[in-house]
Amino acid sequence: MLQPFVHYGTHFLLPLIIAIVFYRKQWKIAYITMAAGILIDLDHLLATPIFDPNRCSIGYHPLHSWFAILFYIFLLVPKKSRLVALGLVIHIIADILDCSFM
Repeated sequence: MLQPFVHYGTHFLLPLIIAIVFYRKQWKIAYITMAAGILIDLDHLLATPIFDPNRCSIGYHPLHSWFAILFYIFLLVPKKSRLVALGLVIHIIADILDCSFM
């Protein structure tokens, strides 16, 4: 019962907190950029079935692969890609938390 709150709270509240604390002057743009990290879930469209509540996304979908996750972590280094990378890494953290409830 707690799982959806943890999952979606991580997806949407964590980026909001980070945006307000670290990007105060541009918090709206920072939040939208990080929240857009949810778009990597488009790779779920490649799976059959598209949604399986008992499937862990990490390591299963292409944009949730360990190679992709490593790439997202490296994207944290350049300042130009940091907000996008934060959104992607936060997304992965939310999915890892989701997998721990299974």
